[in-house]
Amino acid sequence: MAMIVSSTCFSLLSYKKPNRIRAVASEESAGAVALKTDKEDKVKLGGSELKVTRLGIGAWSWGDNSYWNDFQWDDKKLKDAEAAFDASMDRGVTFFDTAEVYGSPLALGAITSETLLGRFIKEREKDNPGEEVAVATKFAALPWRFGRQSVLSALKDSLNRLGLSSVDLYQLHWPGIWGNEGYIDGLGDAVEQGLVKAVGVSNYNERRLRDAYERLKKRGIPLASNQVNYSLIYRAPEQNGVKAACDELGITLIAYSPIAQGALTGKYTPENPPSGPRGRIYTPEFLTKLQPLLNRIKEIGGNYGKTQTQVVLNWLIAQENVVPIPGAKSAAQVEEFAGALGWRLSGKEVEELRSLASEISPVIGFPVEKL
Repeated sequence: MAMIVSSTCFSLLSYKKPNRIRAVASEESAGAVALKTDKEDKVKLGGSELKVTRLGIGAWSWGDNSYWNDFQWDDKKLKDAEAAFDASMDRGVTFFDTAEVYGSPLALGAITSETLLGRFIKEREKDNPGEEVAVATKFAALPWRFGRQSVLSALKDSLNRLGLSSVDLYQLHWPGIWGNEGYIDGLGDAVEQGLVKAVGVSNYNERRLRDAYERLKKRGIPLASNQVNYSLIYRAPEQNGVKAACDELGITLIAYSPIAQGALTGKYTPENPPSGPRGRIYTPEFLTKLQPLLNRIKEIGGNYGKTQTQVVLNWLIAQENVVPIPGAKSAAQVEEFAGALGWRLSGKEVEELRSLASEISPVIGFPVEKL
């Protein structure tokens, strides 16, 4: 996911070896409860052996009070976030994506998303021992971080906050101003040291993606994923070669902001735009242009008994080799997201929606995409 980063210095915690908690995805637990997703709803991430659900949950908003949550984190939002985690686990959506900067002092946050996710896992384990969860987190390529050791040090700090001995997927959050080869080497070292099961990148353009893939390939390590902004109304990965390169190289595309930060859900209108920073992106003028597309999404959803949110998530899943990770702040949102699984739009509907969306100019991207 993208983020808002301040110039506040990021304070790193010292690493302490935590108690061992399993944090892996497995096919065996997928069908244990009737509400859970079926085995076929798990996919391998790229060429790695890691399997995750076809839909994940983004934890960008957890602990954040600079971009999300109307600049305020409180006990109610904390309880809602934990309810979202539990609802996701109950529905068999067991893949969670966080990052060291989410909710951190660097982003003027209240509490790190990693810390919260770790707490939720530990609390749930009391009543569900052995239940497995796939955790992905990310390394921040800050200008003062150099070389492979910086990746390992940051990873160990993340593990400390999460309370885990390893994570399933470790990603470079964005390309660095310098030292990218060292960062890639650090990912490889993390795999070889058993600290992670798979590695990926985020916000990498096609050239950088291919370079990272080749560098890891020399060590026999697959590049599992590239996490980028991708939705029905932001299809830059289709246009800049990233999606094609992912498909060619066997790298899974993880789609952040898959519902365009709520703009595609039908919740917002020109008279009721999003609050906070999102209101400066998804303006009344933009939302007016979006209405014909939203109306058609609603019509198509009605044919399946699905909401607009479920249709746009299903549209992404229909692109193949894509795992959307919508952000969830409540159990109700998770329940809705889970309804995007277990059915498929027709090919004709997929192309119709792409055609309609092509008439709308995208309004948000990540600054490094064109580097």
